Amino acid sequence: MATTPSIARPLTRSRRISPAVIRCTIIGLLFISPWLIGLCAFTLYPILASFYYSFTDYDIISAPTFTGINNYQTLLTSDPLFWKAVGNTLFYSVLAIPLNLLIGICVALLLNAKVRGLAFFRTVFFLPSIVPDIASAMLWSWMLNPQFGLVNAMLKLLRLPTLGWLTDPAWSKPSLILIGLWGFGGSMVILLAALQDVPQHLYESAEIDGANGWHKTWNVTLPMVTPTIFFNLVLGIIGAFQYFTTAFVLSNGSGGPAASTLMYSMMLYQNAFKYFKMGYASAMAWLLFTVILLLTLVLFRTSGRWVYYEGEKS
Repeated sequence: MATTPSIARPLTRSRRISPAVIRCTIIGLLFISPWLIGLCAFTLYPILASFYYSFTDYDIISAPTFTGINNYQTLLTSDPLFWKAVGNTLFYSVLAIPLNLLIGICVALLLNAKVRGLAFFRTVFFLPSIVPDIASAMLWSWMLNPQFGLVNAMLKLLRLPTLGWLTDPAWSKPSLILIGLWGFGGSMVILLAALQDVPQHLYESAEIDGANGWHKTWNVTLPMVTPTIFFNLVLGIIGAFQYFTTAFVLSNGSGGPAASTLMYSMMLYQNAFKYFKMGYASAMAWLLFTVILLLTLVLFRTSGRWVYYEGEKS
């Protein structure tokens, strides 16, 4: 009679970590301990502390008093300056981000052409992006001066009406957008690098099919650089919602005229370091973080519909 063979169970051994591995791990942790200490002390702790302070009334001098969601309720329902700052920031973001991308793409396409003196033109267009924000703001404050600024002087020569620019509430935010567009060189360089990586055989195939320059740009170039456009779009949203330095310098930290340049980050700064309302400012910071996070997640979720990655299976 045949017997059923017994199924041998695999032998289980207790996996013991050797002393050499433990010693190497300890040595490795000791080597990176300065970075770990810095991460915990200067990054992790401030993040957690600001989250706690956002639920408190805290003025630095006295101990924080827990108030629940009172700071968030006040921001969303009782503070008119909050919505003014939100509106200014949205106005700037909605116009500055697409314009910066559009100009960056157009100039990158021009600089991707094979013409004489190309290196010189690339340098000229890139230089404004490396000028410090404060120096750039001081320069533009003179150029946009209503009385003796260079821009209004040129408008007078062309017999066009002069504008109040930064002193006029109707033109202060467009002035900030104009100043921001001056530094499009950073996104332009990244887009230029992406344009140079577009495979030439795609253009050759398009030419065989009878495509002209516009067709090649729309159907070949732009789809191939959509990952770079997506990257610049995400960075642009993060930067625009935290827009601070130029508006702060040009308005002397007041957000004027008539709070027309009061950006969200500037209001946060005023509450934290001018009025010492640290709990209130922490609540503003976490609201800003939440909005940027949600917008970034939406972009990533929708990127599959318009961003093309070469070699990715459809």
